Amino acid sequence: MNFAFTDEQKLLADSVARFVSKDYPFEARRKLMASEEGWSRAHWKSFAELGWLAAPFAEDHGGLGGGPVEAAIVMEAFGKGLVLEPYLPTVVLGGGLLAAGGRRDLLKALVEGALQLSLAWVEPKARFDLAHVETRALRKDGGFALSGQKGVAFNGAAADWIIVPARTAGGIKDKQGITLFLVPKGAPGLTLRPYRTVDGVRAAEVALEGVTLKAEHVLGEVDWGHPLLEAAIDRGIAAVSAEAAGIMGHIVATTRDYLKTRKQFGVPLASFQVLQHRAVDVYVLSEQATAMAYRAAVLVAAREPADRARAVSAAKAWIGKAGRQVGQEAIQMHGGMGMTEEMPVSHYFKRLTMIDTLFGDHRFHRRRFAALGGHVEKD
Repeated sequence: MNFAFTDEQKLLADSVARFVSKDYPFEARRKLMASEEGWSRAHWKSFAELGWLAAPFAEDHGGLGGGPVEAAIVMEAFGKGLVLEPYLPTVVLGGGLLAAGGRRDLLKALVEGALQLSLAWVEPKARFDLAHVETRALRKDGGFALSGQKGVAFNGAAADWIIVPARTAGGIKDKQGITLFLVPKGAPGLTLRPYRTVDGVRAAEVALEGVTLKAEHVLGEVDWGHPLLEAAIDRGIAAVSAEAAGIMGHIVATTRDYLKTRKQFGVPLASFQVLQHRAVDVYVLSEQATAMAYRAAVLVAAREPADRARAVSAAKAWIGKAGRQVGQEAIQMHGGMGMTEEMPVSHYFKRLTMIDTLFGDHRFHRRRFAALGGHVEKD
């Protein structure tokens, strides 16, 4: 499989890399993380002006003609800077669902930087099962009334619209009978409990108590939201796999520099052969992670859902396990100070840990990959 970028993709990668290098130093990120909203609206405006919000969408949807690979390019570079802006929930997840559901009006506002989205797919008892939906949508006056609980809605507090999967038919674990709804900010009966995750990202618990919506708030077709949701989550997995690859690449590079400058017994740590071997091991894992991430980004657009699912689950399982090893090795090579808040490596490791659990951890995706006919070696 050819992973060579086109000229346009190279320009995109260079553009995002320059932003991360120039405008996203670690201390500036820490200040953003501590701010009320947790990210910068000014940065988001720049993302729109530079075309990054439009990059993953087809031209007939108001985008620049890209797709999952372009999203992966942006996310890999964002991983290197631990960028806090809600590109994943708004562009990758929310934007992808708007495109699939035919909402070009909202998609136009998104690529212009005027719209924030959140996807509230997590159910308290679901344990990574997208078909496990207890939130109910009952028909009422030609529309629907939604009631239920959702957790870990990234960007929920800042979102203009929250996309909510709710059950309109069938049993709790049936794939058919799930419908996607666009819930506007401030809707009566909608309650949010915002919080900050362990890696500094903003999320919210979502409570719906008789939230009344019109038929026009349905995204896609009634009862057939599960295929759209599953495809969106697979695109999200490909995107965070690329982000994890960027994080690992940054960790490897900064740890290598640390070993060259930190001295023990009067000589640089990099002169010790055992640390050289460990540094090579994590470098190899980082390079493999990049290859796996871009393979997933290419295949996530596959026509057959099973092919798409196998590709993203293989990447997620492998990268989740590799990310843990890279992060742990880097922490150890930094010594005790690697665990402190002042050292960037600890923040990168937190994000890797969060990515492993996001959309299903590496154990879940090993099982999913095996269930789809993939060969799984013993862990």
